[in-house]
Amino acid sequence: MEKDLLELQTLIDAHFEQRRREENELVALMERIERRRAERNEQLRSRTEKERERQARLAEEKLRKEEEEAKKRAEDDAKKKKVLSTMPHFGGYLAKAEQKRGKRQTGREMKLRILAERKKPLDIEHLREDELRWIKKIPLIKKIPPQIKKNPILIKKILSNEIHPNKKATPPPELTPPLKNAPPPIKKSRPN
Repeated sequence: MEKDLLELQTLIDAHFEQRRREENELVALMERIERRRAERNEQLRSRTEKERERQARLAEEKLRKEEEEAKKRAEDDAKKKKVLSTMPHFGGYLAKAEQKRGKRQTGREMKLRILAERKKPLDIEHLREDELRWIKKIPLIKKIPPQIKKNPILIKKILSNEIHPNKKATPPPELTPPLKNAPPPIKKSRPN
């Protein structure tokens, strides 16, 4: 019986020793899990911070590029306007005439120079679309006879026909010339 008790005692001791080892392993495993979780959180935090910095850097770079492009575009527009504004005055053979300062200008060159100085370039860059359409209509309005100018409906019809010639629109009867050899218009009688 003593032998059995000894055997039982060794089994109990072995069991408790095994249990203590397993508990130590479990504690070490839990510590490792917590450490890994903390490392992962730290990595995620640093990764999101780096990504945020990268996004901010990209946005700043994009904004800088857009500003540079806008500045370059503005400079190009200014150069174009400057060139276009000086072109009518010093274009073609007129520029050569300006370079020949020692020679006397002929009458024709003088007239052309005076006309070029009088003629200013059209400044229509800032106009809206409806204003440009109105400017386009001005020559058409000048062609309309004075009797018809009093009727705004007729003017609208004429302008729409002139601006959109492909549109099928019938001209007003006042503007259509009478047909030769045409029968007189039939008057509708009212029923009594």
